[in-house]
Amino acid sequence: MADSSFDIVSKVDNMEAQNAVGQAQKELAQRYDFKGVGASVEWSGEKLLLKANAEERVKAVLEVLEQKLIKRGITLRSIDAGDPYASGKEYRIDVSFKNGIASDDAKKISKIIRDEAPKSVKSQIQGDELRVQSKSRDDLQSTMALLKGKDLDVALQFVNFR
Repeated sequence: MADSSFDIVSKVDNMEAQNAVGQAQKELAQRYDFKGVGASVEWSGEKLLLKANAEERVKAVLEVLEQKLIKRGITLRSIDAGDPYASGKEYRIDVSFKNGIASDDAKKISKIIRDEAPKSVKSQIQGDELRVQSKSRDDLQSTMALLKGKDLDVALQFVNFR
């Protein structure tokens, strides 16, 4: 019988991110405490640009965005929010989404699998994702549970379970 396998990836669903941004924009337009402070969330290429006229207001905009992302099922581990910086008369925060597993994170995950997963499980790094293989599907499922229980810096999804 052929080996069973699955891939470990770290990707953000683009439609869900766009929906969360749309919801955040609606809330910023409706809330009284954001009236007249120039609060906005907008796409700037692949990144998001958060704006407001005061540093604490732009942090509040970031909190609203984070709440909407969580409601849409996007973990906060998959975003990278910068620090507020002044730009003219307003403050800004750049927010980017992490897609793909960095090589050092992939090595950490691979080491966890080698050390703690059942011995029949093998992993290999393929670009920005990992392929995990074993003859036993039960071993693969226990490996998934092991990785879900670990506190890693990246958001992991398990795809292509065969």
